[in-house]
Amino acid sequence: MSVAPAVVRNQLTTSGGLTLGYREWGRADGPVAVLLHGLGSEADDWALTAPGLTRFRVIALDARGHGRSDWATSYDLTDLRDDVIEAMDALGVLAAAVIGHSMGGVVAYLLAATRPDRVRALVLEDMPPPDPADPPRPIPVGPEPGETCDWRAVAELRTWRNDPDPSWWDLAGRIPARTLIVGGARSSMPQERLTELAGRVPRGRFVSLDTTHTVHGDRPGEFLAVVVPFLDDAIR
Repeated sequence: MSVAPAVVRNQLTTSGGLTLGYREWGRADGPVAVLLHGLGSEADDWALTAPGLTRFRVIALDARGHGRSDWATSYDLTDLRDDVIEAMDALGVLAAAVIGHSMGGVVAYLLAATRPDRVRALVLEDMPPPDPADPPRPIPVGPEPGETCDWRAVAELRTWRNDPDPSWWDLAGRIPARTLIVGGARSSMPQERLTELAGRVPRGRFVSLDTTHTVHGDRPGEFLAVVVPFLDDAIR
């Protein structure tokens, strides 16, 4: 059995010339898990979680405008989805378990609904439901103090958060993959709406843990304790 190095840091280039950074852990010959981080974070955010997915080849991507990835002119969610598809293509991945936190969950949700052939199982961690944010999120007009990602990425996602297309709720019914939504009981995300969202996914279920918004960061062991059995059952 071949084993990949514990951590690989690398970059790839999309067909449009955009450089995307990524980190890789685990078994080179295992099933693939793709990890998508939240707004303002990067692939390193999964450092305490990824090693626990021991039977997988784990690939954590830096979204455009974040980490070691290039900044871009557009941060539309369809562009972020297409970046994931291009990264999978470049790395020889036909389909994967996809785990997304917050913004990464929104991208994973869109990917699973529109390209179900690429998603073997889906985990959405405290993803914002497609409801208008209450209160509305402030839209930056320039860099914010201490921000390390492209401020335009923040503006794009907050614009979506404030006025999402209601048809995004309908995407749930188009997801054939087994889906686990993991909420944080002390998060600002409305857990009752995430429960409803899970109910709309044909093979979805909802689990709540006693954490804030960053479930995998607050309680990595408890997060893995629900995610690993789910993935083991979904991907045999």
